[in-house]
Amino acid sequence: MGKAMFYHLTRQPLEATLPVLLERSLAAGWRVAVRGRDPARMDWLDEKLWLGRDEAFLAHGRAGGPHDAMQPVLLTTEADLPNGASCLMAVDGAGVDPGEVAALERVCVLFDGHDPDAMQHARGQWKALTGAGAVAEYWSEESGRWEKKAESGG
Repeated sequence: MGKAMFYHLTRQPLEATLPVLLERSLAAGWRVAVRGRDPARMDWLDEKLWLGRDEAFLAHGRAGGPHDAMQPVLLTTEADLPNGASCLMAVDGAGVDPGEVAALERVCVLFDGHDPDAMQHARGQWKALTGAGAVAEYWSEESGRWEKKAESGG
């Protein structure tokens, strides 16, 4: 059974935090799917990942191509995970099903701590996932470093 980890972004934006989490996930041997809601936003994120530090090159692709199954990191707006991901990172309020938390090694929900709507949506996701029995942790970078602020289940 996996775990849902909620990341409350207050100091670093998504485009700075996501590469760090992707590097750690790949180092753990996981394939990753990054699920968003808006194709244009996923294109923007795709560009940001390509423009990252040279020493931390993140091989990735956008879903819908002929090599989706081979991508170590696949950016998508769809529910399916054609790259066989064992880690799902949900951004911009993308949906996460409790069954995904149970089936995958890790589900990460990243949300903007400066956006009240994003925070409310993440609270709803927390309640839905933990209410369905998922193990979850809530992490905040408010102090300047990541700290676990809450956990549920397990």
